[in-house]
Amino acid sequence: MKPIRDDIRNYIVENFLFGQDDLADDTSFLDRGILDSTGVLYLVDHIELTYSIKVENDEMLPENLDTIEAICAYIERKQAGAAQSVSE
Repeated sequence: MKPIRDDIRNYIVENFLFGQDDLADDTSFLDRGILDSTGVLYLVDHIELTYSIKVENDEMLPENLDTIEAICAYIERKQAGAAQSVSE
């Protein structure tokens, strides 16, 4: 599997930027108009299917989903939390 950062970048570039990759890891999708509310839902669907995690409604926040950095950190936290629950 590709590293999370590469996967998320490729998904955003292919689906929302139509192949133009001038995106820094800390670029705000909302500020640049890259994602709207429907785009966020598509992104969440991709994250859930690719990483086998559930994005809860109260987690659909810019702090978790507005930049490549934020998304990677969010996925890593969710995966770590899931791994910890399994080991308990």
